[in-house]
Amino acid sequence: MLETRFLHPIQTAGLVAALALPTALAAEPATYDLDPEHAVAAFTVMHAGYAKVLGRFSDIEGEFTFDPETREVSNVSARIGAASVDTGQAARDEHVRSADFLDAEANPDITFTATDATALSETSGTLAGELTIRGVTQPVELSVTLNQVADYPCCHEKETVGISASTMIKRSDFGSTYALPVFVGDDVDIILEFEAIKRD
Repeated sequence: MLETRFLHPIQTAGLVAALALPTALAAEPATYDLDPEHAVAAFTVMHAGYAKVLGRFSDIEGEFTFDPETREVSNVSARIGAASVDTGQAARDEHVRSADFLDAEANPDITFTATDATALSETSGTLAGELTIRGVTQPVELSVTLNQVADYPCCHEKETVGISASTMIKRSDFGSTYALPVFVGDDVDIILEFEAIKRD
């Protein structure tokens, strides 16, 4: 998987408070793995101007290092299996996997590599990085919301991070120009919802 390092900016007051804490009380950065049972990577795209088609991927994996105290993030990596696309119709799924769209046979992995982050508040910000689809890499910026960091209330009971993120891309930027400009839209809205579990 692709990997990068970056620091999540924090407000000056928060930084001062963190530095003032005794070392023994400071939270230690830890690695979090995406929980595949609670991870959504989905998209919508306009069909012939009538309505948007919703699709999602079932093959998702990723990890990152996160410090809940300082909101510092590093070692971010994410991968989606292009062939796992599901739009609710088998024939359409096969077409989306073809060279007209994802070209999944030649380029089986969709990857994202983060390069920078900007905090807008304690729970929201933007994440810039490089998205690779069909073997083409383009810069993107995600709007990110940190929903919760807490011990899971059941099952594994491990510390879990919950995140929502979204962005919009143009598929033509990644070499998919089939049925443009009318039959299949160029703008693709990306929706990410996931839980990530603290690694032992």
